[in-house]
Amino acid sequence: MSGNCATADAATWVGELDRLLPLRDLRVGPGFHAARLLVTVGGSPQGQVTVPLRGGRATVADLEAALITLGSPELVAPAPVATDPVTVVIATRNRPASLSRCLAAVLASDHPALSVIVVDNDPDDELTRDAVQATGSPRVRYVREPRRGASVGRNRGLAEARTELVAFTDDDTEVDPAWASRLAGAFAADPELACVSGPVLAARLGSAEERAADVALAWNKGFTARRFSLDDPPADSPIFPFAPGLFGIGANLAVRAAAARSVGGFDEAMGPGTPTHGGEDCEFLVRMILAGNILGYAPGAYLWHHHRPDQDALRAQLEGYAVGLGSFLAKVALSPEGRAVALRRLPAALARLRHISAREAGAGDAIPNDADQTRTRGLLTGPRAYLRSRRAVRRAGGAVPPLIGRSLPVVVPGHTAERTPVIPA
Repeated sequence: MSGNCATADAATWVGELDRLLPLRDLRVGPGFHAARLLVTVGGSPQGQVTVPLRGGRATVADLEAALITLGSPELVAPAPVATDPVTVVIATRNRPASLSRCLAAVLASDHPALSVIVVDNDPDDELTRDAVQATGSPRVRYVREPRRGASVGRNRGLAEARTELVAFTDDDTEVDPAWASRLAGAFAADPELACVSGPVLAARLGSAEERAADVALAWNKGFTARRFSLDDPPADSPIFPFAPGLFGIGANLAVRAAAARSVGGFDEAMGPGTPTHGGEDCEFLVRMILAGNILGYAPGAYLWHHHRPDQDALRAQLEGYAVGLGSFLAKVALSPEGRAVALRRLPAALARLRHISAREAGAGDAIPNDADQTRTRGLLTGPRAYLRSRRAVRRAGGAVPPLIGRSLPVVVPGHTAERTPVIPA
């Protein structure tokens, strides 16, 4: 996978470099001043390096100097793989071109037992259905969902899936060919895991907005395998388990279906397509932890995300995430048990907000000048948005699972588990 990308303020090309292959000079198209490379060892990621480009070229010496910072390739253990069947759920709405790119990457998977469910949320037309049909693949199922919202779509896919393992990604990603096999491998290597996430890497950083989003959002959680549980809190997170982003994001997430259903699936009052705009993946993962599940992070299961390329889209995204965070905090506050635990972490939570502010401020000139005000406005808007959205979802019979509560039915509320016919190729 390669494409356009960048460093702090310079157009940067994005690609991959496997250390088991002979090094050659890197040559890319004009207009790039640096290259960000995902460095792998036999396909298993070791880290990322950025090398300068002169006239679109980096020499072997340039590459060797950058690789030294990562240490010996012999330290990289092969990512575990498995062939247990996996269903990939993609919730989408009115983005057929982006969906087509995503489906092409998913269908290029090396996993031998992979199926795909595309959930079309309240579409305006038949273009998404046409994009699914254009794949010509019997492995892809199209499901039309009358209610809007990413959480609604994910829950519908979770209800429709017939495999033990269900993976979620978004329509603006391109997964690595080994993504599904490595997600399955993580579960096989650690049968106690109920949920696994992986790195979300920038697919392009050609515009200043893409570069700023990459720094501000910080979706790549590194290349070290991790395990999270209430019994073994991580030393680097004083606000655990109320740690937005610590466990991963919904664009790269896989679950044991029974565990996800038992906590009620995703909160349909949160996320894209609702007044809250976001926060649904963070809330789901925190709820999984609070229910006693063990979560894992598998660095080998990586994918590429296409960040927002222009100022208006970046502004809307940052504001949406602030509203989503405010909504998540409101849900914690509305839970007596959650509130009691969270209040003890309030000083650390305020420090975390200051860290997020500083990270955005250092993300480059493309960050809106009023980012701090936008974040504050979003945080204050979030609680009202969540309460309004929650009332609407409950009236519609949707899923609004409690943050901490008893196990819920194996079928997510508001969804049937009936099989939807396959679209003929």
